Amino acid sequence: MFEVVVYFCSMANTEDQFKRVISHAKEYGYVFQSSDIYDGLSAVYDYAQNGVELKKNIRDYWWKAMVQLNDNIVGIDSAIFMHPTTWKASGHVDAFNDPLIDNKDSKKRYRADVLVEDYCLKIEAKINKEVLKATKRFGENFNKEEFLATNQRVLAYQEKINSILKRLGQSLEKEDLHDVKQLIEELDISDPLSGSKNWTDVKQFNLMFGTKLGASSDSAMDLFLRPETAQGIFVNFSNIQKTGRMKIPFGIAQTGKAFRNEIVARQFIFRMREFEQMEMQFFIKPGTQQHWYQYWKEARMKWHLSLGMQPENYRFHDHEKLAHYADAASDIEFDFPFGFKELEGIHSRTDFDLKAHEEFSGKKLQFFDHEENKSYVPYVLETSIGLDRMFLAVFSKALQVEELENNTTRTVLKLPAVLAPTKAAVFPLIKRDGLPELARGIVDELKWDFNVIYDEKDAVGKRYRRQDAVGTPFCITVDHETLENNTVTIRQRDSMSQKRVNVKDLKAIISEEVDVKHWLKKI
Repeated sequence: MFEVVVYFCSMANTEDQFKRVISHAKEYGYVFQSSDIYDGLSAVYDYAQNGVELKKNIRDYWWKAMVQLNDNIVGIDSAIFMHPTTWKASGHVDAFNDPLIDNKDSKKRYRADVLVEDYCLKIEAKINKEVLKATKRFGENFNKEEFLATNQRVLAYQEKINSILKRLGQSLEKEDLHDVKQLIEELDISDPLSGSKNWTDVKQFNLMFGTKLGASSDSAMDLFLRPETAQGIFVNFSNIQKTGRMKIPFGIAQTGKAFRNEIVARQFIFRMREFEQMEMQFFIKPGTQQHWYQYWKEARMKWHLSLGMQPENYRFHDHEKLAHYADAASDIEFDFPFGFKELEGIHSRTDFDLKAHEEFSGKKLQFFDHEENKSYVPYVLETSIGLDRMFLAVFSKALQVEELENNTTRTVLKLPAVLAPTKAAVFPLIKRDGLPELARGIVDELKWDFNVIYDEKDAVGKRYRRQDAVGTPFCITVDHETLENNTVTIRQRDSMSQKRVNVKDLKAIISEEVDVKHWLKKI
């Protein structure tokens, strides 16, 4: 008898939902606090047995779409340690700062810009409340887009948000930290913990981790742990271009660890001190940057939507404040349990990076254009996504609680099947009569193509629930009928539907659901 989902049971509020995400990630072997037995290390996390598989699958999904499916994009794996002049040339030594503010009463430190952005999120919550009320009032006749564009209260809220963020962006761009503090005071923003409004002045804090290279303290060279992976691409531009015989436009992609001394690290794995990036620098002819900027905005959004996590969970946010190297920048923001936040950045970096490294290194970083018979420093279009943030986006949206028609509930992790750590779990109905041996034989056959597991503990119903919570797309049950005709019951995670299939058809059935090709063809 098939179980049927009646409706989705939404979590009480975003705070409860976020707590559930963190708890579920630990309970089911996805993410642990680093050095947990020593009471942990703030803003540092370890990926557990299921988490490392999900993370790898996200990374592979990005790499296949970015590198393998693009003839003019290649990969690189540059070192974490780089010559210290690299960071002087890139501007990180002088300009890689966060505006921090302390509360004199609570002794807590905050990012000033985040305090203002969180204030705007509260206004945005008021907009969402108005939308919810209107949805209930008008039912099926409700037109959300028209409501957002015409409702005077909503328009006033949105105008206030835009005005605040514009002023914040302009103040940060001019490094007018006094005005940032003044804005905090004008908005009557209080310490989230104590409620105190007794603030210090805003100061800049450099985010790079320092270290040393050398056998003795006397001769050691001062280095930085890289705060981003992009510079490893820029300093290898000529090496890649010449050895790969690359022609403009072309891209260089990289995934790898980066390190930032986040004083106000928070929100689980969203903001960490040690994290992983997936970046691609696309080298283009000067003057074509707007074309490629729009192209990569569209291409990257298509990649995200190919995973089926609904368009309403994404939005673009164009920057008011541009980095010193950019002439255009936009973020793809995702609706995390704590609101819309940056997931990926698309930046038109002009020729700043290559010219800066030319100046500081004394080496030419140019491309000779045979069609125009001249050399020039290419412009760069960057796409940069946080792998850990993508992990959190996927995981938090997948975690759901459902009420079933028999008045019971189930917790299910509806991960995109292509990303799920384990693709199938194989069960013997009972632990005798040769069924365990048959089940293990199926595991041995399938594991050449998929990550699969064997599970014989507890009743089958409990095993289903356990695999639902872990996010396994398929459960395969071996019973006495298997002994007679070589068929098994295969159950699909999301619909909980079950059907009888021949063992020889299992590979094709699973592949249809989890094969990367079937997902990326949506782009």
